[in-house]
Amino acid sequence: MSDHSAPQAVSPALLGMGGGDWLPVTAGESGASVFRSAGASRYAKCVPAADAADLMAERDRISWLSGQGVPGPRVLDWYSGDAGACLVTSAVSGIPADQVPAEDLRASWERIADAVRRLHEVPVSECPFRRGLDAMVAVARDVVARDAVNPEFLPVEQQHMPPTELLTLLTRQVPRRRDQEVADMVICHGDLCLPNIILDPQTLDVSGFIDLGRLGLADRYADLALLFANARETWTDEEQAQAADVAFAERYGIALDHDRLRFYLHLDPLTWG
Repeated sequence: MSDHSAPQAVSPALLGMGGGDWLPVTAGESGASVFRSAGASRYAKCVPAADAADLMAERDRISWLSGQGVPGPRVLDWYSGDAGACLVTSAVSGIPADQVPAEDLRASWERIADAVRRLHEVPVSECPFRRGLDAMVAVARDVVARDAVNPEFLPVEQQHMPPTELLTLLTRQVPRRRDQEVADMVICHGDLCLPNIILDPQTLDVSGFIDLGRLGLADRYADLALLFANARETWTDEEQAQAADVAFAERYGIALDHDRLRFYLHLDPLTWG
């Protein structure tokens, strides 16, 4: 029998972050662990030292966005040392938008469009963070080269295709998509799916955006593609989904480019791994 014990999970207590009891919420990828305070007013995200730089980047994005009039968490505390790093933020009160029924999501849909538009209207000159097309394609090349694409993230019709083939199809479009990005760059959330949009359960207003680690300058369609696709898991049928896309676009103030939506929807799964 081996006498090697399993490595201890990084936690607020291990890192000396006091201030009350911390309850585990979930263990994320790359060794990240999330905890909430006993009163549910704070969240702590802890990572091993090897991932501290990524968590620091997320901290900086949260701090920056909280000063831009866009609702979301605030940074309350930060620790980084040999044992790892821990980011403590305020909780955003409410319920994730993926946890409400279709009728409530529909009732909040125009308010979500308003909130996304406000995020995208923050002046790009104010934003120090980038997550543009070239950076995302570089990440996708790395993920594909490491054979780390999760097929469950791919659209059903692509799950039988080799990721190398999917990436080749996308890279043929990059020059055109790069021109579009330059002409239409906004501050994107970067992972704009329903779990990252928090709703007030009483009013169905948007309480704030969470999980801001990918926030940065990019084509607005990088956000819209994810949001529309993820919302399809709540809508009752494709007719309702298409009507919701149209309603969102009208409220947001855009004529949808479906080819551009499809490009970013197909690129995103190749960037996780």
